[in-house]
Amino acid sequence: MIPEYLGLVQVVTLIITIFVGFPISFTLIILSLIFGYIGFGQAVFNLMFFQTLGIMKEETLAAVPLFIFMGHILEQAGLMERLFRAFQLILARVPGALYIGVLLTATIFATATGIVGASVTVIGLMGAPLMMKSRYDVKLSAGAITAGGTLGILIPPSVMLVVMGPVIGVSVIHLFAAAIIPGLLLSGLYITYTMIRSFVKPELGPPLAPEERATSFMQILRELLRGVIPMAFIIFAALGSILAGLATPTEAAAMGAAGGFLLIILYRRFTFAVLKAAAYKTLQTSSMILFLAAASNIYGSVFTRLGTGTMIANFVLALNIPPLWMLAILMMIIFLLGWPLEWPAIVFIFLPIFMPIVEELKLDLVWYGTLVAVNLQTAYLSPPVAMSAYYLKAVAPEWELKQIYLGMLDFMGLQLIGLALVFFYPEIALWLPRLILK
Repeated sequence: MIPEYLGLVQVVTLIITIFVGFPISFTLIILSLIFGYIGFGQAVFNLMFFQTLGIMKEETLAAVPLFIFMGHILEQAGLMERLFRAFQLILARVPGALYIGVLLTATIFATATGIVGASVTVIGLMGAPLMMKSRYDVKLSAGAITAGGTLGILIPPSVMLVVMGPVIGVSVIHLFAAAIIPGLLLSGLYITYTMIRSFVKPELGPPLAPEERATSFMQILRELLRGVIPMAFIIFAALGSILAGLATPTEAAAMGAAGGFLLIILYRRFTFAVLKAAAYKTLQTSSMILFLAAASNIYGSVFTRLGTGTMIANFVLALNIPPLWMLAILMMIIFLLGWPLEWPAIVFIFLPIFMPIVEELKLDLVWYGTLVAVNLQTAYLSPPVAMSAYYLKAVAPEWELKQIYLGMLDFMGLQLIGLALVFFYPEIALWLPRLILK
């Protein structure tokens, strides 16, 4: 068989096995061995060794476990509870106060941690009981909690951006700078949507009961300072030091993790059980991401050596489709892939397949990476996988999964509006990197 066609069979086989339910990482390695051996013999074993060694030498990936550890440590420090309580007191008289409080808390927390599971879980634990007590709309409440929690995958320091940088050949620092405004734009869309719906139909999000309101201005100020000042410290340590050019992403991740560890000690929340739980969750997530990175790197190298990537790129370019239309088609494919797959599989497996096309179209890779990041955020809100729904269901068992799904769909529509804005107005993503990273 012609090697290029062998690569096509390799891709089709991968998609089928993924949908059947085989573990992705092991499937990638096995298919790489089989098709690589058929295509170019025993050289596939040398290729596997050097590709694994190469990905493990990627310095930027060392930031992944550090950022994940920082997120789990901050989850234990109680900062989100303080922030949420402060916003709850400030906005108590406003219709939809809890929606706005949840989304503001999630936005600020997203700038200090790059993981989703912890954010949705903690926000759900804080917000869901009070929303139920205040008779807030279940669907809108579930949508606000899950959508707010997913901001951590986009707003730096996002673990997804750390991983995506080496895959598409873009500096992680540039991706961080490019993702800030789109992330805040999405947060603004969420807040505006919940406010409008609460003002039009106050029964969806009534003002809080008198017993839930502040007794004095000093109470509000105290809660706000206790939540904001420590969070500002973490944000500067992790994100500010990167954008200011004081540290690399890996160094900044280490500073953020150390800062989070210091905070749980100062807040007297440190126990060896907390440290063990954070370390175990970090090990689980990091090993999954890094093992998938190694496996997909092997798979991609076999696919490339077979020449299939070049063949696909030449075929697509021969169709003479305008670059923006081609980019729109790629975004649609990524959006559809987000329904059955999580972001690591899409970033590691499919983005390298698309790269020859993107490079031939001469698209700005920072803009492309930002579009992909905004697009992949929908993966956490798109059934049947939609991990955010299961995180929320675990801490709010009173809410039916169907209601949670329906609530998420409205916010997925807002994400698509945000994606369209970044698509048609690239400066939303490119203005900040050009300003601060000249």
